[in-house]
Amino acid sequence: MRNQTNYGASRSSVIQCKPGGNCPSRHRGMTRQLSPLSVAEDSAAPILELQNRSPSGICRHSRVERQSRSGEEGTQTHTESSSQEAEGQTRCQSCTSTFLKLIWRFLIILSVSSSWVGTTQFVKITFETFDCPFFMTWFSTNWNIMIFPIYYSGHLATAQEKQSPIKKFRECSRIFGEDGLTLKLFLKRTAPFSILWTLTNYLYLLALKKLTATDVSALFCCNKAFVFLLSWIVLKDRFMGARIVAAIMAITGIVMMAYADGFQGDSIIGVAYAVGSASTSALYKVLFKMFLGSANFGEAAHFVSTLGFFNFIFISITPIILYFTKVEYWYPFSAVPWGYLCGVAGLWLAFNILVNVGVVLTYPILISIGTVLSVPGNAAVDLLKHKMIFSVVRLGATIIICIGFLLMLLPEEWDEITLRFINSLKEKKSEDHSEDMTESSVHTRSRSRANGTVSIPLA
Repeated sequence: MRNQTNYGASRSSVIQCKPGGNCPSRHRGMTRQLSPLSVAEDSAAPILELQNRSPSGICRHSRVERQSRSGEEGTQTHTESSSQEAEGQTRCQSCTSTFLKLIWRFLIILSVSSSWVGTTQFVKITFETFDCPFFMTWFSTNWNIMIFPIYYSGHLATAQEKQSPIKKFRECSRIFGEDGLTLKLFLKRTAPFSILWTLTNYLYLLALKKLTATDVSALFCCNKAFVFLLSWIVLKDRFMGARIVAAIMAITGIVMMAYADGFQGDSIIGVAYAVGSASTSALYKVLFKMFLGSANFGEAAHFVSTLGFFNFIFISITPIILYFTKVEYWYPFSAVPWGYLCGVAGLWLAFNILVNVGVVLTYPILISIGTVLSVPGNAAVDLLKHKMIFSVVRLGATIIICIGFLLMLLPEEWDEITLRFINSLKEKKSEDHSEDMTESSVHTRSRSRANGTVSIPLA
């Protein structure tokens, strides 16, 4: 009876309900009359006690649920803030890395262009006191021997697993075949490429004797069109209409450049030399792709150093013959401008290293852009230093050749990429239009509800 009395006394504060049933409205009414603070303070202890006593037959207050929900919301808020901070740090790191990559690529382009402009201008200056183009070509090509030692020095400075010079040399010799570099392969593979290398540089220097640096650098950019034509004919590469147009533009620029002085005098001879240099350069690249394929930086450094070694051994007889026949006579020995010659050879070596390094470390298209930027670079030097006045025909020919060169840089799937880009723009516009229509319809419904005119759909 005592327990029953106590139970009846406590019934005024807590009402028992059936399992699964709702609490009486009287209790709800009483609860509404109290303030939220008084409800929380007065009912805290009884609710916890009744929760321990009765499993499901007592109506429980929602304070504990609100506390758990507030704790969960606080945890979620903290998690969201930490995730937002992590995302912000990741975005900052990605932006920094992207910015550094852009700076690195810009420096590569600027270095390639500057080294080629410097080489061309140094040759022009050297010709003022030393008119021996083949000796300059031979002397500069001998410096290519240093490319592989420079590469190996970089390997020792950066590689974690360092290799001996002989082991690294044998590893890079695989460009000549599985057996490495033998005497037969040395003569068979190196001789034709060394001859093409020498012809390319020699004809380029001969063209600089007849034309300005701007004209020669612009005409040399036609080698990209010649590479495409030879690859299409010899290697059966994919036909591309845009590159055919670029080749036609290159040929048009050549004709316009030759027409600038009326197809006579030194102009037509200089144009012939420059076009010959571009042609031998294109033949060199196509034959390299045909017989040797692709090469990494170590293999390319090994191959170019081998060309320099071949040039030093077998082609050294040529400048000696030209000297004694007085075709290229440079007497006395002290009159040779060794400073300018070393400047030309050093810049040429830097250009070759940058081309090989840039192709490995970045995109080949950036190297091509650096090469074509040498045209406006030489034009700026000719205009500011040598006070050159460019005719309208020469300027038009230079612009046409440069545009054709840039067209050659388009990827093979450029048409498909362009179509996908246009379709994505159309889809984005349609999605934006549909979102605008949805927002306008929602805005119209909200306005109609505010005015009391709500349309009820039929069931």
